[in-house]
Amino acid sequence: MSIHDTRSAKRPEPDQPLVDIADYVIDYVIDSTEAYDTARYMLLDSLGTALMAMRFPECVKHLGPVVPGATLPGGARVPGTSHELDPVQAAFAIGTQIRWLDFNDTWLAAEWGHPSDNLGAILAVADYLSRKAEREGGQPMTVRDVLAYTIKAHEIQGCYALRNSFNRVGQDHVILVRLASTAVATAMLGGDKEQIVTALSHSWIDNGALRTYRHAPNTGPRKSWAAGDACRRAVIHAINAVHRGVVGYPSALSAATWGYYDVAFGGKAFEFERPFGSYVMENVLFKISFPAEFHAQTAVECAMQLHEQVADRLEQIDKVVIETQAAGCRIIDKTGPLANYADRDHCIQYMVAVPLIFGRLMAEDYGDAVAADPRIDSLREKTVVTENPQFTLDYFDPDKRYIGNAVQVFFKDGSSTARVSVDYPIGHRKRRVEGIPLLLKKFEAAMHGHLPAHRARVVLEQVADPATFDSMPVQRFMELFTL
Repeated sequence: MSIHDTRSAKRPEPDQPLVDIADYVIDYVIDSTEAYDTARYMLLDSLGTALMAMRFPECVKHLGPVVPGATLPGGARVPGTSHELDPVQAAFAIGTQIRWLDFNDTWLAAEWGHPSDNLGAILAVADYLSRKAEREGGQPMTVRDVLAYTIKAHEIQGCYALRNSFNRVGQDHVILVRLASTAVATAMLGGDKEQIVTALSHSWIDNGALRTYRHAPNTGPRKSWAAGDACRRAVIHAINAVHRGVVGYPSALSAATWGYYDVAFGGKAFEFERPFGSYVMENVLFKISFPAEFHAQTAVECAMQLHEQVADRLEQIDKVVIETQAAGCRIIDKTGPLANYADRDHCIQYMVAVPLIFGRLMAEDYGDAVAADPRIDSLREKTVVTENPQFTLDYFDPDKRYIGNAVQVFFKDGSSTARVSVDYPIGHRKRRVEGIPLLLKKFEAAMHGHLPAHRARVVLEQVADPATFDSMPVQRFMELFTL
């Protein structure tokens, strides 16, 4: 969408999408009780997932200072560690922890993503600012403030994802993590609308990371720290805009030839289904039962239901049929050798084979030890993945947002199991009553799994009452997770 003359040096007015985000972040008052309640669960779930990731050395090695000794006493803390870092590197570390296991919340539409990734930037900046305020006699942020910023970050990322497919131009969804985190981090640092627009323009000028690391034949663990990288970059843009007075680029999107639309988006402007509000947080999808790419969550549920019928007949299986949505076919339908953890947790055949065989799917099941079981690859080779057009339609329906899958097993003697179909997983809004108690059990298990017993008890006591939890200063909250 080239609308500015490249020969004219006159600066245009800022692109409207930049202005709309700035207006929303500064002016919009969140009055949705459901959004705040959901955000509270999202915060707990994300921190639980972050602590669960501490069992994996490949994650832990990313969490310290960028070079040995580059710490910042009094800076931002990294949950489950003793690290105190500058907010830029802390944003990377926290974002990496939350995303590592592919077990935090999810948003699915034209673009896919994980809005709680933004907590990397939000918690790092909030802890840094609150500790600084406490030292200087100022007013620290509260958990309620963090919840408000997360609702807005979710909304920005999610509303962009509804109609704009960055994956179709080969770019990774973390471009929207960087966008949303840049907006709210700039506001948290005291930035005004003009400074938010400036920071956002720099975010778009960064362009996007390629999705190469999410797809065969190059799937790899960068996908587990890509969101942390986006959070880190977002905090840099926010600091530059607020504290260093960098110049903004008002037509970063629409400039002819050199703007984002022309360079990276096929010359098209962004499209929007709805104005910013609190819709995304209210409808966000939680990963509660399985650390699996979300398009496969209901497929795993189906496989779990079939486990007892097939576990003793594995050698008799002729074919496993998985029906999924178009997005599932595009992202996680994968054949051939799987090289690593990241390869396996983005393979629907693998994610169905494991529960069919073992009756479970845990993070450890993506490791080399479990993957070496020859029965898994044997089942993968017998698995056929097809698109179910109705699942695709329901996936895009704004009143449904289903993520349907069906699984059926056929045996060599001509018999078969029933076709088991699940429209939406336990983390869906329509299953909140069923899902939230299990989400809280997931959080409790994560606390006891990584923190000393007395500290885990304190955490659980402090977060039990919403009013008490909301009023807690952020630095006190983050202190609960420090070792």
